[in-house]
Amino acid sequence: MLSMRKYLFSAGFALLVAFSTTAVTPPAFATEIKYVVNNIPITTGDIQHRAAFLRLQHRKGDAGQEMIDQTLRLAEARRLGIRISDAQVDAAYQRFATSNKMPLKQLDGAMAQSGVTKEHFKEFIRAQMAWNQALTARSRSGDGGGAMSEQDLVKRMLEKGGSKPSATEYMLQQVIFVVPAAERSATLAKRKREADAMRARFNGCNTTREFAKGLIDVTVRDLGRVLAPQLPADWAEQIKATKVGGATTTRETDRGVEFIGICSSREVSDDKAAQMVFQSEGSSDKNADELSKKYVEELRKKARIIER
Repeated sequence: MLSMRKYLFSAGFALLVAFSTTAVTPPAFATEIKYVVNNIPITTGDIQHRAAFLRLQHRKGDAGQEMIDQTLRLAEARRLGIRISDAQVDAAYQRFATSNKMPLKQLDGAMAQSGVTKEHFKEFIRAQMAWNQALTARSRSGDGGGAMSEQDLVKRMLEKGGSKPSATEYMLQQVIFVVPAAERSATLAKRKREADAMRARFNGCNTTREFAKGLIDVTVRDLGRVLAPQLPADWAEQIKATKVGGATTTRETDRGVEFIGICSSREVSDDKAAQMVFQSEGSSDKNADELSKKYVEELRKKARIIER
């Protein structure tokens, strides 16, 4: 039995899974449409896979209702223009396997034996990643009920006897080795080698464009100043762990192969930094869960849900 591990897809969402190595016969699922949610079908097979997923997590729940909620979340994320690529999902699936010290083939087998299937698990990952972005957009827009001006947030902190917090401000540079979708299978490995070679030579942001001159389809973007709480979730830990003048490890993305250079960093304590720190520290699992629940309830009220 592998140790039980918590896998964080994003702030406010976690998956707790225990895998058993005992061989079992995968259940056979019949498939017919059970629900139609805003013209999107949910099959009995989908629901049975989710029920198996709940059992794997040792968690109680209504599999059908969970699939309705997931369908609403994904549809809302798409409406907001949020797209989670297959490459992002595959990378998260790989990280999950690695964190559980399992080769991908073994994880695939565990998912198949349990009746979950890797396809269902990957769609769950996609939904979690997309929904986290939707929640972030909702919170920042003020619809989440927690948005306040920089001055109001600082005033509240000072009234409580606290001092204005500081945050690390990074100057960043993004390097993208572009891989067109049509050429991905043929050229991705080669492009990753090229990106790794350039990343190994990286010694500061001033020479990046000079290095890139002789390379084909390489984009160098100055990202400007970014406060630590605003760092993209996929890159945040790597950026924080990288010294100034260095670069993160390369990552495969839907654009190709990328890394981020750390041009400079400094501690700042202006009102904007205080706002970011305050909102970041206040974004607990409980708050995120409450916002998520309220958001889904609103989507359900507007939705057309038909049970067959």
